[in-house]
Amino acid sequence: MRYLRVEWHHDFPEEPVKLYSEIDDEGYELRKVQVFRDERLERADAETETAATGLSEVPIGPVEEIDAQEEFSASTITRAEFEHIWSRAAGPGDEPGPVTR
Repeated sequence: MRYLRVEWHHDFPEEPVKLYSEIDDEGYELRKVQVFRDERLERADAETETAATGLSEVPIGPVEEIDAQEEFSASTITRAEFEHIWSRAAGPGDEPGPVTR
């Protein structure tokens, strides 16, 4: 299992600016949190997704490959860091939590 934090550098107002992923040993996302410019957090897993946030259908490459792309800044994070942002993200019917750093 690995955990990633990716900052997406772009000017698209409706797209997320940060992505947090829990990734299995084969490279597939198990859970994801997206953070939007307005600080809204949305999450997805195998059972739940939103109109804007769903799991990738293709394997996620190594963090070095993601980070090498100009529009992304990627780094590995700990499971605890992922769990913190996961718990802050709104589940269905939940109120979203604030973004904390």
